[in-house]
Amino acid sequence: MKVIVLVKATEHSEAGEPCGVTEMGRFNDELLKAGVLLAVEGLQPSSQSVRVQLAGPDRAVTDGPFAETKELVAGFWLWQVKSMDEAIAWAKRCPNPSPDKLPQLEIRPVIESADFREQLAPALRAQERRIRELPAIKKSP
Repeated sequence: MKVIVLVKATEHSEAGEPCGVTEMGRFNDELLKAGVLLAVEGLQPSSQSVRVQLAGPDRAVTDGPFAETKELVAGFWLWQVKSMDEAIAWAKRCPNPSPDKLPQLEIRPVIESADFREQLAPALRAQERRIRELPAIKKSP
C-alpha cells in the first residue's frame, strides 16, 4: 500500500529554519535502502504560499502566511509499505527535526485505482493508464 506521511509545520519550519538536515538525510537513506521511499519533499513556509478558495464558479486567492501553524504541512514523504503498521513503525523511527518538539506526523493511505476499479468506466481506466505511463509519474511496484 502507498501512504503519504505529512509532516506538520512548527514555528521553526514556518520561520524557514532548516532543522535536523543531517539526521533526516540518514533517515531518508534508511527508507530508500528498505525500498519504502518513493518521494520526499520539504515545503516553503506558508509566507511563500497562497490558498485558492473554490466556491462554485467563483475563485478567491489569499496570500500567506497563514495563522494556524497546526493546520499547515511542512513537508511529506510518499512511502510504499505492506501495511499501516509498517508505516507507523517507520514513523516512530523518524528523528526529531525541530529544536523544540517533534512535529506531528500524519499518515494517510493513498487512494489507488484498485480501490475502486469496478466503478471506473473504461474511458477513465484508459485515461489513468496513460497518466501512469508519463515519465514524470512514479509508478507503484
